Amino acid sequence: QVQLVESGGGLVQAGGSLRLSCAASGSIFSINAMGWYRQALGKQRELVARITTGGSTNYIDSVKGRFTISRDNAKNTVYLQMDSLKPEDTAVYYCHALMVTTQLYEYNVWGQGTQVTVSS
Repeated sequence: QVQLVESGGGLVQAGGSLRLSCAASGSIFSINAMGWYRQALGKQRELVARITTGGSTNYIDSVKGRFTISRDNAKNTVYLQMDSLKPEDTAVYYCHALMVTTQLYEYNVWGQGTQVTVSS
């Protein structure tokens, strides 16, 4: 009924930039917090950045000052601008949202993941 579709991953050299996008679609009544997680090979998935409906944000320490999360509520879309990328940012990035459907069911929804690879 509801889904998240990501785009914008790819291969970039260290110091470069990428912008991830994640659009929500389906029978959406409302979207609460949205966020970006990542999972590197052999590691657990971790929260990278989160943004509330009102625009409050929080980041893991390793990306503060380099990554910026934003959202367009009219488009049901969340973005992650990633600057000054480092090889250790290499991971599959997943979009996440807590959504309420038009039938008033609440779901934790995940995107399919997009690969980000930073070469040294």
